[in-house]
Amino acid sequence: MSIWQAALGVLVGFGAGILSGLFGVGGGTVTTPAVDVLLGGTAIQAIATPLPVIFPTSLVGAYTYHRAGEVSWRAVAWASPPGMAGAAAGAALSDVVNPHWLLLALAVLLLWTAWQVVRSRQASVRERGATPGWHYAAVGLVAGFVSGLLGVGGGIVMVPAFTTLLGMPLKRALGTSLVVISALVVPGTIVHWALGHIDWAIFLALAAGVVPGALIGAKIALGARDRTLRVAVGAFLFAVALLYGVREIAFVAGSQG
Repeated sequence: MSIWQAALGVLVGFGAGILSGLFGVGGGTVTTPAVDVLLGGTAIQAIATPLPVIFPTSLVGAYTYHRAGEVSWRAVAWASPPGMAGAAAGAALSDVVNPHWLLLALAVLLLWTAWQVVRSRQASVRERGATPGWHYAAVGLVAGFVSGLLGVGGGIVMVPAFTTLLGMPLKRALGTSLVVISALVVPGTIVHWALGHIDWAIFLALAAGVVPGALIGAKIALGARDRTLRVAVGAFLFAVALLYGVREIAFVAGSQG
């Protein structure tokens, strides 16, 4: 890894941290393609290396939301244990699945997430205190599996599920997602580390930028209007999914041609 790539890694990490705090995701939507395209990592390293980066990112963002009272600890308690189990399973499976297909799956997930977030209307969203705990557990399980398999935090599943399916206000969903993410990435990181998938030099460069970025992003989100936040996150995820999906489709088609 060259000094220029290291500097670029810090900038990418800073941007990923801002997006994490803003949108309640781990930042893997930025760091995964960056590792693959800009920072010299392999495809499987692009999936695995963002996981340990997500841990400090999510903790900083989660703390900021917690201080503002925007974390549902009941949801955290139910979603985290099954999410961690799902993350370990997903990480283990990543070693036997073509990583380029995994990255293409990430693009599809981002498109779905963008649509779900933008189409939701705050008028119809209200937190239901009687939401059964197993609903949160089911969301955590799916988010954890996606996290381990695709090297993302799981927020791309949790935020739209918490808001559109379980009726949680958007900002509380963002804060809750970040707390759960900090737990989800631990087993996935351990499994990918054992499998030799993590480039620790790239990790250090990214980690240097994510902490201040996450703090700034969370503060911006907490001060933003709900609808503005929905449109912003939806547009961002749609753009990333479109550009990244086209690249992976071209790669897969070229390798089979």
